[in-house]
Amino acid sequence: MPYLPDELPNARVLITVKTYPLPSRSYTELVCTAGLLNGEKWIRMYPIPYRFLQDQQQYPKYSWVELNLTRNTSDFRPESYSPKLGVDEPIKVFEHIGTANEWAARKSYVLKEVFTSMSELISLAKDKNQGKSLATLKPSRIVDFVIEEDEREWKQEWQDQLKQFNMFELPTQRGPKKVVKKLPYKFSYRFFSEGDKEPRKMMIEDWEIGALFWKSLTRKDGDEQAALEDVKKKYLEEFAEKDLYLFVGTTKQFHNVAPNPFVIVGVFYPPKTDQLSLL
Repeated sequence: MPYLPDELPNARVLITVKTYPLPSRSYTELVCTAGLLNGEKWIRMYPIPYRFLQDQQQYPKYSWVELNLTRNTSDFRPESYSPKLGVDEPIKVFEHIGTANEWAARKSYVLKEVFTSMSELISLAKDKNQGKSLATLKPSRIVDFVIEEDEREWKQEWQDQLKQFNMFELPTQRGPKKVVKKLPYKFSYRFFSEGDKEPRKMMIEDWEIGALFWKSLTRKDGDEQAALEDVKKKYLEEFAEKDLYLFVGTTKQFHNVAPNPFVIVGVFYPPKTDQLSLL
């Protein structure tokens, strides 16, 4: 039985994931968006040139959206779908779910299915009958937050492509806009999950962490080390005081070949709940 039908007209999706924008040969830049179809099943939606959408179509995380989706035939992962009309598909944005009552509404959707073992998730990803590529993970313990230098510019092939796109506008664009800057650093968590004998290292590709770096860099007058300290403080120290979960997803390129094909595509950090208050 298929994971979902090939066609999903008027699909209602609760957006939980937006990855950092990447250049695209066809659409200037793309954001991998994922969420919960009808608040239940994980679904991945691309291509969506998010930053070039009209204002009324731009959706913050934890918003309900509605659009027509069709199975992405270029992607074998069962959760992968495309807007029916590609970049021209209209997106209706509905209500936004807030953080009231210790994130109760968000938790009612996001925590319906939670994994505690990366080994189990990897097995499900490699299983040809499952092919699972999106999930919520509760790590046993965060060990460290790793920062590594990376290339400071998009590779030349992409830069040449982007120069061409500067001459045109997509039909859904609000107007000419600079393509997002490349992050000059890679960010990762080192953590244990259930059954792990050694900590795992997984890269964080959430848009939120990139936005935090650039915002901190501006606030720190261009001091990169000070900005990196801000990012590490939030993700390691402040989140240690939260009830931290990780949204994890595989990359199409490495799904079937890498020992661990998953990366962290988002973090979910409601406040810790006093268990006594639940009695």
